[in-house]
Amino acid sequence: MKILGTRIDPTSYAAATEQILAWARAGESRVVCAANVHTVMEAHDAPSFQKLLNDADLNTPDGMPLVWALRALGVKGQTRVYGPDLTLAVCAAADVPVGFYGGTPAVLEKLLANFRQQFPKLQIVYASAPPFQAVMPAEDVAAIAASGARILFVGLGCPKQERWMMEHRGRIPAVMLGVGAAFDFHAGNVRQAPRWMMRAGLEWLFRLLMEPRRLWRRYFKHNPRFVGRFLWQLLRNRHE
Repeated sequence: MKILGTRIDPTSYAAATEQILAWARAGESRVVCAANVHTVMEAHDAPSFQKLLNDADLNTPDGMPLVWALRALGVKGQTRVYGPDLTLAVCAAADVPVGFYGGTPAVLEKLLANFRQQFPKLQIVYASAPPFQAVMPAEDVAAIAASGARILFVGLGCPKQERWMMEHRGRIPAVMLGVGAAFDFHAGNVRQAPRWMMRAGLEWLFRLLMEPRRLWRRYFKHNPRFVGRFLWQLLRNRHE
């Protein structure tokens, strides 16, 4: 299903987790993106990025606005498949080795400690907090491949993580999940919005209040344009 030209896949936590594990058990190199308004608008503004997303193996509706958009386009009963919660669902079900790539060393250390306590059977065979660089060293790719990780959680932020995953599809024998801020959330460094705000589609407001200097440009640039352009898409669809 296309939202402003970007493919968003109708799915659920259970279906997405089952698909990810099936790919992982088979040792397949796949890319899974948790898409929200920011992702869709970045793609809308950059056709090359939109093509990249449309070539991904699975794009889940990470934000409530995309859930509502899918419902408006005829997908009955669509629910949110939120990257941080999908991370927990996959870790709880994983019977294959996993790895983590992203964040800072301090964030990654806290994240791993929390997950080892929460998921004692989880096989964590790789973890790296790369420096903020444009190009990943070849030895890092080799290290991930050699680790035996079959699921790799990637937390580099949008659009960097999506570009990184697609660049390395076929080179890293793992299902790569771009989960954005999940590393910070599950490390306990950044508070998540209350669930009632998430359900109401107000998570952006909570995050803006928490990090105004970093996020105000993103939300004020993307959110109003998304609403206007999607309403126009609906109108066009109804007149075709």
